[in-house]
Amino acid sequence: MSDPNRRTSPPPKSGPGTSHAVRRETNRQHPEPQTAMQRLRTPLLALLLVVLAGGGLVFVFAAAASPAYACTGIDTVASPVAGELGQVQPDMGNGHVQTGDKITYPVCPPASGKHIAKVGYGPLTPTVYGPDDGSVPNGWVHNLEHGGLVLLYSCTKGACDDAAIASLRTFSAGFPASALCGIPAGSIGPVIARFEEMPTRFAALVWDRVLYLDTLDAAKISEFYTRYAERVDIAGKWIAPPEPQCAAPAPSAAASAAPTPSPS
Repeated sequence: MSDPNRRTSPPPKSGPGTSHAVRRETNRQHPEPQTAMQRLRTPLLALLLVVLAGGGLVFVFAAAASPAYACTGIDTVASPVAGELGQVQPDMGNGHVQTGDKITYPVCPPASGKHIAKVGYGPLTPTVYGPDDGSVPNGWVHNLEHGGLVLLYSCTKGACDDAAIASLRTFSAGFPASALCGIPAGSIGPVIARFEEMPTRFAALVWDRVLYLDTLDAAKISEFYTRYAERVDIAGKWIAPPEPQCAAPAPSAAASAAPTPSPS
């Protein structure tokens, strides 16, 4: 028999941990199921970033591989004019462009035209550039603008053998100073570079004038340079180049010898 005087202990109360667990279980809500688009959103965003990055790299490589210039047409060799060397080429301006800008020359090889004006890009350092050095008219047209001479050679026409390159180096070593400003060789020219868009094996260029040659005639090229690279009219005003590197010389002897009227 049970003792009527015995007190029965109340059941133990649940501890704090048990109460929180119950509340968590009670308050836990099951998330709504995601749609297919929600599930794929993160992978799609990652794929889009990969595609954009890849496209950017393709653009960079394509821009680097694209040519820096283009030629609308190739010049033709004109019939020689008595007493003259080379031929006149129509002026194509002398505007400046930024590095990376593509230039389209109406005729090649260009003896004028747009070019880069930035150290390391144009004017080019006068030297003999090898067949794979990648020198382009965007840079060396700037040498022409200052009165320099550019001598081009074509590999496809047979001017890249060891003998031809040695002759080009010999020509560079014996280059004369400019006729009017007396600029020494190596300051502005000569720039000797490979170029394929031309009608002959060699081409000597000064501003607005070209001398086409199938054999390397050093004496003729030097005379061409001294006669046409720096020119003034009879009054002593510059005809070429567009950016002469010295003050205009005194008027020619013919102008100074012209009779003056006697006092009235």
